[in-house]
Amino acid sequence: MGNSLWFDAFVYLTAAIVSVPIATRLGLGSVLGYLIAGCLIGPYALRLVGGSPDVMHFAEFGVVIMLFLIGLELKPSRLWRLKSSIFFTGGLQVVLTVALIWGIAHVFAMSDRQALALGLILSVSSTALVLQSLQEKGLMKTPAGKHSFSVLLFQDIAVIPMLAILPFLAMKSGASALASSTPAWVTASQMALVIIGIIFGGHYLLRPVFRMVAQSNMRELFVAASLALVVGIAQAMDMVGLSPALGTFLAGVVLADSEYRHELEADVEPFKGLLLGLFFISVGANINFVLLWDKLGLIVSLVVALVAVKFAVLWVVGKLSRLRGEDLGVFSTALSQSGEFGFVLVSFAGSSLVLNTAMVDLVTLVIALSMATTPLLLMLCQWWLFPRLRERAAINSPSPAIDDNENPVIIAGFGRFGQIVGRVLHNNHIGMTILEHDANHIKTLGRFGFKVFYGNATRADLLSSAGAEQAKLLVVAVDSAEQTLEIVQMARKNFPQLIILARAVDREHALELMRAGVDYVHRETLGSGVAMAVDALTELGWRANQAYRIGEFFKSYDSKLLREQLLKDDQNTEFLRHSLRSRKMLDQLLDDDSRLPTSAYERAWESNVQKSEQGADSSRLKQAHRWNKQSKQVSPKVPDHQVGDDSSSK
Repeated sequence: MGNSLWFDAFVYLTAAIVSVPIATRLGLGSVLGYLIAGCLIGPYALRLVGGSPDVMHFAEFGVVIMLFLIGLELKPSRLWRLKSSIFFTGGLQVVLTVALIWGIAHVFAMSDRQALALGLILSVSSTALVLQSLQEKGLMKTPAGKHSFSVLLFQDIAVIPMLAILPFLAMKSGASALASSTPAWVTASQMALVIIGIIFGGHYLLRPVFRMVAQSNMRELFVAASLALVVGIAQAMDMVGLSPALGTFLAGVVLADSEYRHELEADVEPFKGLLLGLFFISVGANINFVLLWDKLGLIVSLVVALVAVKFAVLWVVGKLSRLRGEDLGVFSTALSQSGEFGFVLVSFAGSSLVLNTAMVDLVTLVIALSMATTPLLLMLCQWWLFPRLRERAAINSPSPAIDDNENPVIIAGFGRFGQIVGRVLHNNHIGMTILEHDANHIKTLGRFGFKVFYGNATRADLLSSAGAEQAKLLVVAVDSAEQTLEIVQMARKNFPQLIILARAVDREHALELMRAGVDYVHRETLGSGVAMAVDALTELGWRANQAYRIGEFFKSYDSKLLREQLLKDDQNTEFLRHSLRSRKMLDQLLDDDSRLPTSAYERAWESNVQKSEQGADSSRLKQAHRWNKQSKQVSPKVPDHQVGDDSSSK
């Protein structure tokens, strides 16, 4: 038994490794690659695995994790803003689909309860397949993608009342197997208690638990806690007869405002991708090809009819939701299949004796084949609709409202230095995603109204979860010089579009960061040191404005000298001579006239730089050229008194 389990695991993983790259290379997409791999290794082709229902149940955990991650991206406030789209578009789609399938089933002389059960089962689409496909093709930000998400979210929520309705359909038919000793009010109370427990626990109990885990500074412990949360909620929902995926979705929504949200998302994401792949392979492996060959005409007709009915309903719903053109076509095509919750519902209908065994097998096969049609239909749409849709979305669509994971600025490290940056940005209404690795510090900051997320910014997956692909600026304000350099190197490699501003502890650290590709380096000792010198000059008799201009002049000159140092080896004798010449020139300029016009200063400096640049490496010159924009910005006017700069603080 143990050997068989290891062999099955090896077969599933190998099938994924081989099939997905080939399918992606052929333009079929990863989902269709998984389905084809499942068909090949299943009991009706190569017979490498048995298509066990136990594997399917395990694979459905991928759907559970996916709904948890979706919930983490939906703060309750954002979910409330989407209520009209979710309940109108999604609700209308479910009602019309159920009504239409119910009417068609009556034509074939099916009973009312069976017709209604089929309508409920087939009305839901595949959340896993649709979201995966739209994300791969870059369509989630389009109106088609947003409306698809709204419909899928409503369908997932609607699974709860569907699971409650199916047993009543069996009771109505007098099925003795459904006679339960548990009163209905007790079952309803249990469901309500579990849901309330998830909401209450997410708000008040989980944060102290995650804070305690975070204080251990052991990432594997946080991963274990994340998985334990998902598994525990899924188990609790399953015990009271509710959808585990909906339970974890609800937990995700509750935790969307938590400071541990991004860490949870980064830790759970790898398991989602692997288990979703296993789920799609299991769907392919469980396709009953014997039944398919025996009733080929009937099954093909049913699949075509199901896709056509859902496409027609979605077209009408899309029109009423003001979708047009390419968006309407993609929306109607993407949701035209049945989904993974269909497997759950049809299995539940069979165990509840609403549907007989033969009908359960037939409907299961139709659901699986309808899922296989979607990647093919989307591939056809890709040739015709996708290029124009993406081009129009990029050119004509207004910029989306900045949400929690779409803030233009990410701040890594929120000590006293990072807080100064954050306060200035906040006062100018600029959205920020703030990452801090000290759990105790996060708790303290929360008392002062700061929204800070737990996480180590050296991890690319965590920065991605925090929205680094969409952000414009990354401010690195952590304490450690080594960690600052590590974050910069990782961010420059994985998110090249980011403009990086970094805190340097000293001159050598500043040079290292500049060489690593930082756009703006701010030395923590420079500003405070110059501010103290300005105060000293003022106390020694200089006018306040004159002392301030001397300080600004010195900072500008020293920044240019630092850029010059970037082009040379700091151990080089020529550079040392150049540094001494620059220091003498600064002394002369300040002695001549502290009010020296900027243009005169620039000419003197450029003359000095041109001499030293002869023979320098051109690539390093280009790197240094980016720094000109930092020092050439006009300094604001200040009052005669100068307040000390605390930029040297943590």
